[in-house]
Amino acid sequence: MVEMVKYGATGRRKSSVARVNLIPGTGQIRINKRPFEEYFARETDRLNIIEPLKMTNTLNKFDVQVRVTGGGTSGQAGACRLGLSRALVLFDTETRPLLKKADFLRRDSRMKERKKPGQKGARKKFQWVKR
Repeated sequence: MVEMVKYGATGRRKSSVARVNLIPGTGQIRINKRPFEEYFARETDRLNIIEPLKMTNTLNKFDVQVRVTGGGTSGQAGACRLGLSRALVLFDTETRPLLKKADFLRRDSRMKERKKPGQKGARKKFQWVKR
């Protein structure tokens, strides 16, 4: 029986969570069981996700399977990139300094600020009236 090697990692961005699995293969990327190009319509999101693969020259060495939930498209793309970078480090620890220098291993912790009571939004107030 041949054992299939799988490298898995989790990436988060805003309110999105991506669970990424790297499987040695031909370079096929599937997100939520759909083709990569179909799921992310914007070219910038697609380029953002495959950046770690290009940097480590592993673009056609792995099949990437991603399960992503929550948030919008740009948040999901950021989550996928972080998860993919972490999975690549699990595959080869030599890539860590390269990915770290490019800032692919840092989680972007910026979240949406909550709306406060007695206000119109998180920062915006109702107009003040003297009389």
